Amino acid sequence: MEIEKAEVEKYGKNYSEDGLWDKITGTAKKAGSNLIYEVLQLFYVAKNPNVPMKIRAAMVAPLGYFISPVDLIPDLTPVVGYTDDAAVIAMAIAFAHAYIDDETRQNAKEKLVAFFGSGILKNLS
Repeated sequence: MEIEKAEVEKYGKNYSEDGLWDKITGTAKKAGSNLIYEVLQLFYVAKNPNVPMKIRAAMVAPLGYFISPVDLIPDLTPVVGYTDDAAVIAMAIAFAHAYIDDETRQNAKEKLVAFFGSGILKNLS
């Protein structure tokens, strides 16, 4: 999978750490804990200085897409609202898979717990 430069430019401008935290806290119940967990993994891959810059930079577009209020399928659409977000995040997870290590997973889980409490972990598949 290759992240197109146009996608990075289009959705990358939507990315900010504050925007990500706002989106996560406002949508966790609708989006689901597994999607939020994957988003957090991508966030930690993007923040990891040991990951090649090309991979880190490629994480900005899917995170920006997740934050963006303009999606292919609006997030407010019942049942399928986060389907497009989940597909974009899944492609990015596949792209970054080799860089998602135990520390990345642990950081993502700790952030989930910080936002939503320890009960959220039982919902992860």
